[in-house]
Amino acid sequence: MKFDSLLGIDIGSGGCKATLIDVNGNVIATAFKEYSTYYPRPGWAEQDPGDWYKALCQAVGDMISGGVRTSGVVAVCISAPTHTAVVLDKDYQVIRKAILWTDQRSTSQAERLAEDYGEDIFRVSLNHVSPVWTLPQLMWIRENEPDAWRKVSAIMFAKDYVRWRLTGISATDWIDAMGSMLFDGRELTWSSELCQLLELPMSKLPPVVEPSRIVGTVTKRAAEETGLAEGTKVLVGTTDTALEVFGAGAIDPGQCTVKLATAGRICIVTNGPYPHKQLFNYRHVIHDRWYPGTGTKSCASSYRWFRDTFCDSETVAAESAGLSAYEIMDDQAARIPVGSEGLVFHPYLLGELSPYNNPSLRASFIGATMRHSKAHFARAVLEGVAFSLRDCMLLLEEIGMPQTGDIRLIGGGARSSLWRQIVCDVLGRRAVEPRVHESSFGGAMLAGVAVGVFEDAAAAVSQCVKMSNATEPNMKNHDSYKALFDIYKETQEMLQRSYNKMVGLTCI
Repeated sequence: MKFDSLLGIDIGSGGCKATLIDVNGNVIATAFKEYSTYYPRPGWAEQDPGDWYKALCQAVGDMISGGVRTSGVVAVCISAPTHTAVVLDKDYQVIRKAILWTDQRSTSQAERLAEDYGEDIFRVSLNHVSPVWTLPQLMWIRENEPDAWRKVSAIMFAKDYVRWRLTGISATDWIDAMGSMLFDGRELTWSSELCQLLELPMSKLPPVVEPSRIVGTVTKRAAEETGLAEGTKVLVGTTDTALEVFGAGAIDPGQCTVKLATAGRICIVTNGPYPHKQLFNYRHVIHDRWYPGTGTKSCASSYRWFRDTFCDSETVAAESAGLSAYEIMDDQAARIPVGSEGLVFHPYLLGELSPYNNPSLRASFIGATMRHSKAHFARAVLEGVAFSLRDCMLLLEEIGMPQTGDIRLIGGGARSSLWRQIVCDVLGRRAVEPRVHESSFGGAMLAGVAVGVFEDAAAAVSQCVKMSNATEPNMKNHDSYKALFDIYKETQEMLQRSYNKMVGLTCI
Protein backbone atom coordinates (compact mmCIF):
# COMPACT_ATOMS: atom_id res chain seq x y z
CA MET A 1 0.00 0.00 0.00
CA LYS A 2 1.36 3.41 -0.96
CA PHE A 3 1.17 6.01 1.80
CA ASP A 4 0.92 9.65 0.86
CA SER A 5 -0.30 12.08 3.54
CA LEU A 6 -2.12 12.19 6.87
CA LEU A 7 -4.58 14.85 8.01
CA GLY A 8 -5.25 16.08 11.55
CA ILE A 9 -8.09 18.52 12.21
CA ASP A 10 -8.60 20.26 15.56
CA ILE A 11 -11.89 21.92 16.47
CA GLY A 12 -10.27 24.40 18.86
CA SER A 13 -11.56 27.00 21.27
CA GLY A 14 -11.38 29.76 18.68
CA GLY A 15 -11.19 28.07 15.32
CA CYS A 16 -10.48 24.99 13.21
CA LYS A 17 -6.83 24.11 12.55
CA ALA A 18 -5.95 21.56 9.88
CA THR A 19 -2.45 20.08 9.54
CA LEU A 20 -1.35 17.79 6.72
CA ILE A 21 1.88 15.81 7.14
CA ASP A 22 3.84 13.36 5.03
CA VAL A 23 4.99 9.93 6.19
CA ASN A 24 8.20 11.43 7.59
CA GLY A 25 6.33 13.83 9.87
CA ASN A 26 7.00 16.90 7.73
CA VAL A 27 4.21 19.46 7.58
CA ILE A 28 2.92 19.77 4.03
CA ALA A 29 0.18 22.33 4.59
CA THR A 30 -1.85 24.02 7.31
CA ALA A 31 -5.06 26.03 7.35
CA PHE A 32 -7.04 27.84 10.03
CA LYS A 33 -10.58 29.20 10.13
CA GLU A 34 -12.10 31.09 13.04
CA TYR A 35 -15.64 30.81 14.38
CA SER A 36 -17.58 32.69 16.99
CA THR A 37 -18.05 32.04 20.68
CA TYR A 38 -21.32 33.38 22.08
CA TYR A 39 -21.64 34.94 25.55
CA PRO A 40 -25.41 35.34 26.08
CA ARG A 41 -24.93 36.14 29.80
CA PRO A 42 -21.98 36.86 32.08
CA GLY A 43 -20.14 33.63 32.80
CA TRP A 44 -21.75 31.77 29.88
CA ALA A 45 -19.90 30.56 26.78
CA GLU A 46 -21.41 28.65 23.85
CA GLN A 47 -20.59 27.67 20.28
CA ASP A 48 -22.73 26.54 17.36
CA PRO A 49 -21.74 23.00 16.28
CA GLY A 50 -22.67 23.89 12.73
CA ASP A 51 -19.90 26.50 12.76
CA TRP A 52 -17.33 23.79 13.53
CA TYR A 53 -18.22 21.77 10.46
CA LYS A 54 -18.41 24.87 8.26
CA ALA A 55 -14.92 25.89 9.41
CA LEU A 56 -13.61 22.39 8.62
CA CYS A 57 -15.00 22.66 5.11
CA GLN A 58 -13.38 26.07 4.66
CA ALA A 59 -10.01 24.94 6.06
CA VAL A 60 -9.87 21.91 3.76
CA GLY A 61 -10.97 24.15 0.89
CA ASP A 62 -8.08 26.50 1.56
CA MET A 63 -5.69 23.55 1.46
CA ILE A 64 -7.11 22.45 -1.87
CA SER A 65 -6.77 26.00 -3.20
CA GLY A 66 -3.14 25.87 -2.12
CA GLY A 67 -2.51 22.77 -4.24
CA VAL A 68 -3.18 19.94 -1.79
CA ARG A 69 -4.38 16.75 -3.47
CA THR A 70 -6.97 15.28 -1.09
CA SER A 71 -7.03 11.98 -2.96
CA GLY A 72 -3.62 11.40 -1.40
CA VAL A 73 -4.92 11.71 2.18
CA VAL A 74 -4.81 8.23 3.68
CA ALA A 75 -6.63 8.96 6.95
CA VAL A 76 -8.19 11.81 8.96
CA CYS A 77 -8.17 12.31 12.74
CA ILE A 78 -10.31 14.95 14.45
CA SER A 79 -9.78 16.43 17.92
CA ALA A 80 -11.51 19.02 20.10
CA PRO A 81 -11.60 20.21 23.71
CA THR A 82 -13.28 17.73 26.03
CA HIS A 83 -16.42 18.34 28.15
CA THR A 84 -18.30 19.89 25.18
CA ALA A 85 -21.56 18.02 24.62
CA VAL A 86 -23.79 18.33 21.57
CA VAL A 87 -27.41 17.41 22.28
CA LEU A 88 -29.39 16.02 19.34
CA ASP A 89 -33.03 15.14 18.70
CA LYS A 90 -34.41 11.94 17.16
CA ASP A 91 -33.49 13.23 13.69
CA TYR A 92 -29.94 14.04 14.83
CA GLN A 93 -30.59 17.75 14.59
CA VAL A 94 -28.77 20.02 17.06
CA ILE A 95 -31.20 21.15 19.77
CA ARG A 96 -29.17 24.03 21.24
CA LYS A 97 -25.70 25.54 21.11
CA ALA A 98 -22.94 23.56 22.85
CA ILE A 99 -21.89 24.69 26.33
CA LEU A 100 -18.12 25.13 26.54
CA TRP A 101 -15.81 24.03 29.37
CA THR A 102 -15.20 27.69 30.31
CA ASP A 103 -18.93 28.19 31.00
CA GLN A 104 -19.86 28.82 34.64
CA ARG A 105 -23.67 28.55 34.52
CA SER A 106 -23.71 25.09 36.14
CA THR A 107 -21.92 26.23 39.31
CA SER A 108 -24.91 25.53 41.55
CA GLN A 109 -25.48 22.12 39.95
CA ALA A 110 -21.81 21.25 40.48
CA GLU A 111 -21.99 22.34 44.11
CA ARG A 112 -25.06 20.19 44.76
CA LEU A 113 -23.51 17.20 43.03
CA ALA A 114 -20.33 17.63 45.04
CA GLU A 115 -22.24 17.89 48.30
CA ASP A 116 -24.62 14.99 47.70
CA TYR A 117 -22.59 12.60 45.53
CA GLY A 118 -19.06 14.01 45.41
CA GLU A 119 -17.28 10.97 46.81
CA ASP A 120 -19.16 8.56 44.55
CA ILE A 121 -18.50 10.69 41.47
CA PHE A 122 -14.81 10.93 42.35
CA ARG A 123 -14.54 7.19 42.99
CA VAL A 124 -15.95 6.29 39.57
CA SER A 125 -14.81 9.16 37.34
CA LEU A 126 -11.46 9.77 39.12
CA ASN A 127 -12.15 13.49 38.93
CA HIS A 128 -13.62 16.15 41.20
CA VAL A 129 -16.92 17.68 40.15
CA SER A 130 -16.92 21.31 38.95
CA PRO A 131 -18.71 23.35 36.25
CA VAL A 132 -16.03 22.30 33.75
CA TRP A 133 -17.52 18.82 33.35
CA THR A 134 -20.39 17.68 31.12
CA LEU A 135 -22.44 16.11 33.93
CA PRO A 136 -23.34 19.40 35.70
CA GLN A 137 -23.75 21.13 32.34
CA LEU A 138 -26.34 18.56 31.23
CA MET A 139 -28.01 18.83 34.63
CA TRP A 140 -28.33 22.59 34.05
CA ILE A 141 -30.08 21.95 30.72
CA ARG A 142 -32.43 19.43 32.34
CA GLU A 143 -33.37 21.86 35.12
CA ASN A 144 -33.51 25.11 33.14
CA GLU A 145 -34.52 24.03 29.63
CA PRO A 146 -36.91 21.09 30.19
CA ASP A 147 -38.43 21.35 26.72
CA ALA A 148 -34.99 20.98 25.15
CA TRP A 149 -34.07 18.15 27.53
CA ARG A 150 -37.18 16.15 26.61
CA LYS A 151 -36.10 16.26 22.96
CA VAL A 152 -32.62 14.83 23.63
CA SER A 153 -32.29 11.52 21.81
CA ALA A 154 -28.51 11.37 21.44
CA ILE A 155 -25.47 13.04 22.97
CA MET A 156 -22.18 13.47 21.14
CA PHE A 157 -19.03 15.37 21.97
CA ALA A 158 -17.54 18.11 19.83
CA LYS A 159 -15.09 16.12 17.73
CA ASP A 160 -17.57 13.24 17.49
CA TYR A 161 -20.30 15.48 16.07
CA VAL A 162 -17.95 16.77 13.39
CA ARG A 163 -16.75 13.25 12.60
CA TRP A 164 -20.39 12.10 12.41
CA ARG A 165 -20.96 14.81 9.78
CA LEU A 166 -18.07 13.25 7.81
CA THR A 167 -18.94 9.57 8.24
CA GLY A 168 -22.46 9.15 9.59
CA ILE A 169 -21.01 7.01 12.41
CA SER A 170 -21.62 7.81 16.08
CA ALA A 171 -18.82 6.84 18.50
CA THR A 172 -16.39 8.36 20.98
CA ASP A 173 -13.08 7.45 22.57
CA TRP A 174 -12.21 6.69 26.18
CA ILE A 175 -10.51 10.06 26.81
CA ASP A 176 -13.41 12.23 25.63
CA ALA A 177 -15.77 9.91 27.50
CA MET A 178 -13.85 10.57 30.73
CA GLY A 179 -14.42 14.30 30.19
CA SER A 180 -18.17 13.77 30.46
CA MET A 181 -18.02 12.65 34.13
CA LEU A 182 -20.43 9.88 33.12
CA PHE A 183 -17.72 7.29 32.46
CA ASP A 184 -15.88 4.75 34.60
CA GLY A 185 -12.25 5.59 33.87
CA ARG A 186 -10.89 2.29 35.17
CA GLU A 187 -13.43 -0.07 33.62
CA LEU A 188 -13.69 1.89 30.34
CA THR A 189 -17.49 1.77 30.30
CA TRP A 190 -20.33 4.24 30.74
CA SER A 191 -21.31 4.29 34.41
CA SER A 192 -24.94 3.46 35.14
CA GLU A 193 -24.39 4.96 38.61
CA LEU A 194 -23.36 8.36 37.22
CA CYS A 195 -25.89 8.37 34.38
CA GLN A 196 -28.62 7.75 36.93
CA LEU A 197 -27.81 11.12 38.53
CA LEU A 198 -29.24 12.63 35.33
CA GLU A 199 -31.82 9.91 34.78
CA LEU A 200 -30.03 9.56 31.45
CA PRO A 201 -30.46 6.27 29.55
CA MET A 202 -27.02 5.03 28.50
CA SER A 203 -28.50 4.24 25.09
CA LYS A 204 -28.31 7.98 24.35
CA LEU A 205 -24.51 7.90 24.70
CA PRO A 206 -22.18 6.75 21.89
CA PRO A 207 -20.16 3.52 21.80
CA VAL A 208 -16.64 3.91 23.22
CA VAL A 209 -13.49 2.67 21.44
CA GLU A 210 -9.76 3.37 21.55
CA PRO A 211 -8.67 6.73 20.04
CA SER A 212 -6.89 5.15 17.06
CA ARG A 213 -9.84 3.00 15.92
CA ILE A 214 -10.94 3.65 12.33
CA VAL A 215 -14.70 3.99 12.65
CA GLY A 216 -15.78 5.02 9.18
CA THR A 217 -14.99 6.70 5.90
CA VAL A 218 -15.87 10.02 4.31
CA THR A 219 -19.34 9.75 2.77
CA LYS A 220 -20.27 10.95 -0.69
CA ARG A 221 -22.19 13.90 0.76
CA ALA A 222 -19.33 14.89 3.06
CA ALA A 223 -16.89 14.60 0.16
CA GLU A 224 -18.99 17.08 -1.82
CA GLU A 225 -19.18 19.45 1.15
CA THR A 226 -15.55 19.29 2.27
CA GLY A 227 -13.46 18.40 -0.77
CA LEU A 228 -12.07 15.31 0.97
CA ALA A 229 -12.06 12.17 -1.14
CA GLU A 230 -15.00 9.84 -0.69
CA GLY A 231 -13.91 6.70 1.16
CA THR A 232 -11.05 8.34 3.08
CA LYS A 233 -10.57 6.55 6.40
CA VAL A 234 -11.55 8.46 9.55
CA LEU A 235 -10.41 7.66 13.09
CA VAL A 236 -12.62 8.13 16.13
CA GLY A 237 -9.97 10.63 17.33
CA THR A 238 -9.68 12.12 20.78
CA THR A 239 -9.24 15.33 22.79
CA ASP A 240 -6.97 18.22 21.95
CA THR A 241 -4.81 17.91 25.06
CA ALA A 242 -4.27 14.18 24.57
CA LEU A 243 -3.02 14.78 21.04
CA GLU A 244 -0.90 17.76 22.11
CA VAL A 245 0.82 15.55 24.69
CA PHE A 246 1.32 12.83 22.07
CA GLY A 247 2.39 15.32 19.39
CA ALA A 248 5.00 16.74 21.77
CA GLY A 249 6.50 13.26 22.11
CA ALA A 250 5.46 12.76 25.74
CA ILE A 251 4.78 9.03 25.81
CA ASP A 252 7.09 7.70 28.53
CA PRO A 253 6.37 7.90 32.28
CA GLY A 254 7.76 11.07 33.83
CA GLN A 255 7.74 13.16 30.67
CA CYS A 256 6.04 16.51 31.24
CA THR A 257 4.30 19.04 29.00
CA VAL A 258 3.46 22.62 29.98
CA LYS A 259 0.83 24.18 27.74
CA LEU A 260 0.57 27.94 27.18
CA ALA A 261 -2.72 28.20 25.32
CA THR A 262 -6.23 29.50 26.05
CA ALA A 263 -5.92 27.53 29.26
CA GLY A 264 -2.65 26.40 30.82
CA ARG A 265 -2.06 22.72 31.48
CA ILE A 266 0.73 20.73 33.08
CA CYS A 267 0.50 17.05 32.17
CA ILE A 268 2.82 14.24 33.30
CA VAL A 269 2.77 10.82 31.66
CA THR A 270 2.25 8.01 34.17
CA ASN A 271 1.51 4.30 34.27
CA GLY A 272 -1.77 4.81 36.09
CA PRO A 273 -4.20 7.39 37.48
CA TYR A 274 -3.40 9.69 40.38
CA PRO A 275 -6.79 10.19 42.05
CA HIS A 276 -6.61 13.59 43.73
CA LYS A 277 -9.33 16.22 43.92
CA GLN A 278 -7.04 18.93 42.56
CA LEU A 279 -5.96 16.92 39.50
CA PHE A 280 -7.45 16.03 36.14
CA ASN A 281 -7.08 12.31 35.41
CA TYR A 282 -7.19 11.18 31.79
CA ARG A 283 -5.98 8.16 29.90
CA HIS A 284 -3.30 8.58 27.23
CA VAL A 285 -3.69 7.54 23.59
CA ILE A 286 -1.42 4.63 24.57
CA HIS A 287 -3.65 2.12 26.34
CA ASP A 288 -1.62 1.55 29.51
CA ARG A 289 -0.57 5.18 30.02
CA TRP A 290 -2.24 8.18 31.60
CA TYR A 291 -1.55 11.91 31.64
CA PRO A 292 -2.86 13.28 34.95
CA GLY A 293 -2.18 16.93 35.57
CA THR A 294 -3.29 20.37 36.61
CA GLY A 295 -4.91 23.28 34.82
CA THR A 296 -4.98 27.06 35.09
CA LYS A 297 -8.08 28.43 33.42
CA SER A 298 -6.89 31.75 31.93
CA CYS A 299 -3.45 31.39 30.40
CA ALA A 300 -2.92 32.87 26.93
CA SER A 301 -6.48 34.14 27.23
CA SER A 302 -5.22 36.48 29.97
CA TYR A 303 -2.73 38.04 27.56
CA ARG A 304 -5.41 38.21 24.87
CA TRP A 305 -7.78 39.91 27.32
CA PHE A 306 -5.06 42.45 28.13
CA ARG A 307 -4.45 43.07 24.42
CA ASP A 308 -8.13 43.50 23.60
CA THR A 309 -8.85 45.71 26.61
CA PHE A 310 -5.79 47.95 26.82
CA CYS A 311 -3.68 47.65 23.68
CA ASP A 312 -5.60 49.24 20.80
CA SER A 313 -2.59 51.37 19.82
CA GLU A 314 -0.31 48.32 19.75
CA THR A 315 -2.86 46.47 17.61
CA VAL A 316 -3.01 49.34 15.10
CA ALA A 317 0.78 49.65 15.04
CA ALA A 318 1.13 45.93 14.49
CA GLU A 319 -1.22 45.97 11.52
CA SER A 320 0.77 48.80 9.93
CA ALA A 321 4.08 47.01 10.48
CA GLY A 322 2.86 43.57 9.45
CA LEU A 323 3.44 42.21 12.95
CA SER A 324 1.39 40.63 15.70
CA ALA A 325 0.26 42.91 18.51
CA TYR A 326 1.78 40.35 20.87
CA GLU A 327 5.21 40.95 19.36
CA ILE A 328 4.97 44.65 20.20
CA MET A 329 3.61 43.90 23.68
CA ASP A 330 6.45 41.42 24.26
CA ASP A 331 9.03 43.96 23.13
CA GLN A 332 7.69 46.51 25.60
CA ALA A 333 7.39 43.98 28.44
CA ALA A 334 10.95 42.71 27.86
CA ARG A 335 12.29 46.16 28.83
CA ILE A 336 10.72 45.87 32.30
CA PRO A 337 12.78 44.33 35.13
CA VAL A 338 12.07 40.85 36.46
CA GLY A 339 9.14 41.07 38.87
CA SER A 340 7.56 44.09 37.13
CA GLU A 341 8.85 46.26 39.97
CA GLY A 342 6.42 44.78 42.46
CA LEU A 343 3.32 44.58 40.27
CA VAL A 344 1.63 41.17 40.66
CA PHE A 345 -1.21 39.69 38.60
CA HIS A 346 -3.58 36.87 39.61
CA PRO A 347 -4.93 35.39 36.33
CA TYR A 348 -8.35 34.32 37.59
CA LEU A 349 -10.44 35.96 34.86
CA LEU A 350 -12.70 32.89 34.67
CA GLY A 351 -12.31 31.61 38.21
CA GLU A 352 -9.63 28.96 38.66
CA LEU A 353 -9.07 25.25 38.28
CA SER A 354 -5.95 23.85 39.98
CA PRO A 355 -5.09 24.08 42.75
CA TYR A 356 -8.25 25.83 44.03
CA ASN A 357 -11.23 24.61 41.97
CA ASN A 358 -12.99 27.88 42.78
CA PRO A 359 -15.15 29.52 40.09
CA SER A 360 -15.61 32.55 42.39
CA LEU A 361 -12.00 33.73 42.12
CA ARG A 362 -11.37 36.93 40.17
CA ALA A 363 -8.31 38.40 38.47
CA SER A 364 -6.40 41.19 40.16
CA PHE A 365 -3.37 43.43 39.86
CA ILE A 366 -1.79 44.30 43.20
CA GLY A 367 1.12 46.58 44.07
CA ALA A 368 0.45 49.26 41.44
CA THR A 369 2.18 52.61 41.88
CA MET A 370 2.62 55.76 39.82
CA ARG A 371 5.84 54.15 38.59
CA HIS A 372 4.02 51.43 36.67
CA SER A 373 3.35 51.79 32.95
CA LYS A 374 1.32 49.71 30.50
CA ALA A 375 4.47 47.71 29.78
CA HIS A 376 4.72 46.81 33.48
CA PHE A 377 1.15 45.51 33.40
CA ALA A 378 1.86 43.47 30.24
CA ARG A 379 4.86 41.80 31.84
CA ALA A 380 2.92 41.25 35.07
CA VAL A 381 0.29 39.30 33.11
CA LEU A 382 2.95 36.96 31.69
CA GLU A 383 4.55 36.55 35.11
CA GLY A 384 1.18 36.04 36.84
CA VAL A 385 0.27 33.15 34.54
CA ALA A 386 3.72 31.67 35.19
CA PHE A 387 3.06 31.98 38.94
CA SER A 388 -0.21 30.13 38.47
CA LEU A 389 1.67 27.37 36.64
CA ARG A 390 4.18 27.23 39.53
CA ASP A 391 1.21 26.88 41.89
CA CYS A 392 0.11 23.89 39.80
CA MET A 393 3.61 22.41 39.58
CA LEU A 394 4.11 22.57 43.35
CA LEU A 395 0.92 20.56 43.80
CA LEU A 396 2.25 17.84 41.49
CA GLU A 397 5.50 17.78 43.45
CA GLU A 398 3.63 17.54 46.76
CA ILE A 399 1.67 14.57 45.44
CA GLY A 400 4.96 12.93 44.50
CA MET A 401 4.32 12.48 40.80
CA PRO A 402 7.67 11.46 39.20
CA GLN A 403 9.11 13.74 36.51
CA THR A 404 12.04 13.13 34.19
CA GLY A 405 13.97 15.30 31.76
CA ASP A 406 13.12 18.70 30.37
CA ILE A 407 9.62 20.11 30.35
CA ARG A 408 8.09 20.42 26.88
CA LEU A 409 6.51 23.82 26.26
CA ILE A 410 3.56 23.70 23.88
CA GLY A 411 0.72 26.00 22.82
CA GLY A 412 0.69 29.35 21.06
CA GLY A 413 2.26 31.14 24.02
CA ALA A 414 5.35 28.94 23.74
CA ARG A 415 6.30 30.80 20.57
CA SER A 416 7.07 33.89 22.65
CA SER A 417 10.76 33.81 23.63
CA LEU A 418 10.01 36.23 26.48
CA TRP A 419 7.23 34.08 27.91
CA ARG A 420 9.30 30.90 27.52
CA GLN A 421 12.08 32.51 29.56
CA ILE A 422 9.69 33.79 32.22
CA VAL A 423 8.10 30.35 32.64
CA CYS A 424 11.51 28.65 32.87
CA ASP A 425 12.74 31.24 35.39
CA VAL A 426 9.62 30.96 37.55
CA LEU A 427 9.64 27.14 37.48
CA GLY A 428 13.42 26.86 37.70
CA ARG A 429 13.34 24.21 34.94
CA ARG A 430 14.95 23.79 31.54
CA ALA A 431 12.43 23.61 28.71
CA VAL A 432 12.41 22.50 25.11
CA GLU A 433 9.85 23.43 22.47
CA PRO A 434 8.73 20.86 19.91
CA ARG A 435 9.08 22.09 16.34
CA VAL A 436 5.32 21.57 15.89
CA HIS A 437 2.95 21.34 18.85
CA GLU A 438 -0.60 21.66 17.61
CA SER A 439 -3.11 18.96 18.47
CA SER A 440 -3.87 18.68 14.74
CA PHE A 441 -0.25 17.56 14.27
CA GLY A 442 -0.67 14.91 16.97
CA GLY A 443 -3.89 13.88 15.23
CA ALA A 444 -2.09 13.38 11.93
CA MET A 445 0.51 11.26 13.77
CA LEU A 446 -2.24 9.14 15.34
CA ALA A 447 -3.83 8.70 11.93
CA GLY A 448 -0.49 7.28 10.77
CA VAL A 449 -0.47 4.80 13.65
CA ALA A 450 -4.03 3.73 12.83
CA VAL A 451 -3.31 2.88 9.18
CA GLY A 452 0.15 1.38 9.72
CA VAL A 453 2.31 4.21 8.43
CA PHE A 454 3.98 4.03 11.85
CA GLU A 455 4.38 0.73 13.64
CA ASP A 456 3.22 2.19 16.95
CA ALA A 457 3.09 5.42 18.96
CA ALA A 458 6.79 5.26 19.80
CA ALA A 459 7.69 4.92 16.12
CA ALA A 460 5.47 7.89 15.26
CA VAL A 461 7.21 10.03 17.88
CA SER A 462 10.66 8.92 16.71
CA GLN A 463 9.81 9.76 13.10
CA CYS A 464 7.83 12.97 13.54
CA VAL A 465 8.74 14.84 16.74
CA LYS A 466 11.69 17.21 16.55
CA MET A 467 12.71 19.83 19.10
CA SER A 468 13.57 23.41 18.23
CA ASN A 469 14.10 25.97 20.99
CA ALA A 470 15.75 25.07 24.30
CA THR A 471 15.51 27.56 27.18
CA GLU A 472 17.70 27.49 30.28
CA PRO A 473 16.38 29.01 33.51
CA ASN A 474 18.19 32.02 34.97
CA MET A 475 18.53 30.89 38.57
CA LYS A 476 19.13 34.44 39.83
CA ASN A 477 15.77 35.38 38.34
CA HIS A 478 14.32 32.20 39.82
CA ASP A 479 15.31 33.30 43.31
CA SER A 480 13.70 36.70 42.74
CA TYR A 481 10.53 35.07 41.48
CA LYS A 482 10.37 32.70 44.48
CA ALA A 483 10.17 35.70 46.81
CA LEU A 484 7.49 37.34 44.68
CA PHE A 485 5.58 34.05 44.44
CA ASP A 486 5.25 34.02 48.23
CA ILE A 487 3.46 37.37 47.96
CA TYR A 488 1.34 36.03 45.09
CA LYS A 489 0.18 33.14 47.32
CA GLU A 490 -0.34 35.26 50.41
CA THR A 491 -2.50 37.82 48.60
CA GLN A 492 -4.42 35.09 46.75
CA GLU A 493 -5.44 33.62 50.08
CA MET A 494 -6.60 36.98 51.44
CA LEU A 495 -8.43 38.03 48.27
CA GLN A 496 -10.18 34.67 47.97
CA ARG A 497 -12.30 35.45 51.01
CA SER A 498 -13.48 38.72 49.45
CA TYR A 499 -14.24 37.10 46.09
CA ASN A 500 -16.32 34.39 47.74
CA LYS A 501 -18.38 37.16 49.37
CA MET A 502 -18.97 38.74 45.94
CA VAL A 503 -20.95 35.77 44.68
CA GLY A 504 -24.59 36.71 44.43
CA LEU A 505 -24.17 40.46 44.92
CA THR A 506 -26.72 42.23 42.76
CA CYS A 507 -24.26 45.00 41.82
CA ILE A 508 -21.89 42.53 40.07
